Order: sequence, then structure tokens, then C-alpha cells
Amino acid sequence: MVGRSNVGKSSLINAVLNRKGIARVSQTPGKTQAIHFYLINEQFHIVDLPGYGYAKVPKTMMKSWGELVRGYLDGADSLRLIFLLMDVRREPSEHDRQMTAWTQSAGIDFKIVLTKSDKLSNNELAKQRSLIARELQVDPSDLIAASAVTKKGIDQVRREIISRL
Repeated sequence: MVGRSNVGKSSLINAVLNRKGIARVSQTPGKTQAIHFYLINEQFHIVDLPGYGYAKVPKTMMKSWGELVRGYLDGADSLRLIFLLMDVRREPSEHDRQMTAWTQSAGIDFKIVLTKSDKLSNNELAKQRSLIARELQVDPSDLIAASAVTKKGIDQVRREIISRL
């Protein structure tokens, strides 16, 4: 799981695992400052990477997070799927574009999860989905609209995980 700070990575992990409090949820961007591994049923890991973007931390710490994430992604031989999380209400950031381009060039399978989809009407969601797909130059089928609150899209995320096992 990778995405901007405060995009809902921890909330999505908790929703996918159907357990509250597995991944710590915070209202403050940048609380995840390390790579967190969650061993699931002794079979696979869900990995929560530090967020990028607007966390209120020193630039040196932000740089070290970037190096940490890049080192993990470059060396993770068992990596099967990246979920790139984006707040559906926002346009893709330069970091989102870079992460999408990197996953495509590395040949790593990825799905974009549009978090906080419960905050938009169906009409607004459809517009944002099209806009994000167009801006990132990805197939709209690679986008999963999800909400940790309403559980929309959570089963689809689970299916994507299971299909890689």
C-alpha cells in the first residue's frame, strides 16, 4: 500500500482485514514513518509504506522515507501487487504520477485505489474516475473506488490480493 500522507492507507488495511486497530490510524499526515509488515494467515504480507506528499516533517526525514520506500520496492522480490492509493477528491500529484510511471516501467502489477469515495456522489465519482485515469494514462479498469467507511470496493481489493496468491 503506497500513497500520499493522509490518503487512508491504514484505514484501508484495517477494512481489508476486517479488523480495527491493526494498522494505526491518525488524523495527522506522516504518522507512518517506517515500513510496516502485516503477516496475514501465515501466507502473505500486506505492507504499509510511509506516505509521500504533505506530511509535516523535516525535508531530511521526507528524503529518508523516499530512499526507504525506493529501496524496499527495488529489492522486494516477492512483491506481487502495488495498491497506489489516491484520495478520489484530489487530482493526481507529481508523486502519484511518478509512482504510476515507476510501477509501469518496473513491470509490477498495480491497481489504483480511489479512497474516500463515500465523500462524492456517484456522478462526481464517475467524473473523478475518468479524470484520474486520463491524467495517469491508465485503463479505468485499474481504478478501484473504495471507502473504509461504507466498505465499498473492499471486496474488490480482497479479490485482487487473493488472485495473486
